[in-house]
Amino acid sequence: MPSYSLLVNGRSRTVQAEANTPLLWILRDNLGLTGTKFGCGIAQCGACTVHLDGEPVRTCVLPVAAVGAKRVTTIEGLSPTTTHAVQKAWIAEDVPQCGYCQSGQVMAAAALLAKKPQPTDADIDAAMTNICRCGTYQRIRAAIHRAAKEA
Repeated sequence: MPSYSLLVNGRSRTVQAEANTPLLWILRDNLGLTGTKFGCGIAQCGACTVHLDGEPVRTCVLPVAAVGAKRVTTIEGLSPTTTHAVQKAWIAEDVPQCGYCQSGQVMAAAALLAKKPQPTDADIDAAMTNICRCGTYQRIRAAIHRAAKEA
């Protein structure tokens, strides 16, 4: 079985896995980073979103062999103390209901704000393609605007 060197949350990690193993399972099963969730398995829902060199990616379909030397940031690495502006805004706006999609939502929102520090509603709608089965989209939008103001 091949070995892969990954830079995850600022730490170099080596894992053994088949080349086509989705990064999601490397993060969860090999590295114990369970904040990234499995939802649909076909890159539609976004529960598995992490950053790859700052870009949001869906890890359920991203083979570990495709990661290479890119930096992987999970919800655990975004801010271990939950002090990232998006995380604080999520709490202030009471976004989560069931909470299952929230780590992917937060990661997508953080990537959006890194590119567009003052996004419009249209920017948010275009960037936030993650699915929330509880339907908290209005609170998600409000939290993103709050995070933009406080960042």
